[in-house]
Amino acid sequence: MATSGTKTFALDIADTIEEAYELAGLEQRTGYDAKTARRSLNIMFADWANRGVNLWTIEPVTLDMVVGTNSYNLNSYDIDIISAVLRTTTAGVSTDVELTRIGRTEYLNIPNKDNSGRPVQFFLDRQTTPVLKVWPTPDITSQVVTYNIQRIDDVSTSTENPDVPSRFIPCMVSGLAYNIALKKNPEKAGLLKQVYEEQFSLAADEDRSRVSLNLVPARSYY
Repeated sequence: MATSGTKTFALDIADTIEEAYELAGLEQRTGYDAKTARRSLNIMFADWANRGVNLWTIEPVTLDMVVGTNSYNLNSYDIDIISAVLRTTTAGVSTDVELTRIGRTEYLNIPNKDNSGRPVQFFLDRQTTPVLKVWPTPDITSQVVTYNIQRIDDVSTSTENPDVPSRFIPCMVSGLAYNIALKKNPEKAGLLKQVYEEQFSLAADEDRSRVSLNLVPARSYY
């Protein structure tokens, strides 16, 4: 028997919501049912950022350093920085040097934050709009290149596709079903939570780089 020959299965938001309602033992009947489900999806995606590093949300970002300026606003959708290098370009040849991350107290204890030189350290002030602070203050034209964890794209309409890879489809559906059940069918919420947590754990464990050494970044800062 022939197979389809395709590997493109995906769920749009409407299908995700319909499947989740069925798992929750319910039927989607009104426009408000879809609206509250989309809201629950967005809240759940925000929670995923708290559970660990989602590889598909990591994006390279390049910031132009300004001579004499040591503080730079990132985008409000940037959650954290995984790694950073200082890039200098001479005669068309770029050289990257790793920047060391320091914490809030270490940055506070730098006696003179306006000292100029080639930056070697950075501190990320994780406000609503994150602020990147480098030290020493740049004295030459350069760039900071970072890998940033960013928010998952918002869900705004049911005709969109979720910003989620195929390996996370099962836990996305079961997680939404669990959140819907909490609001509309509490008797089934306990079972759905177990299914959701198991499927999320499987997806998160698989969502890693295939390298010999696997280091998990610390996500707690003071």
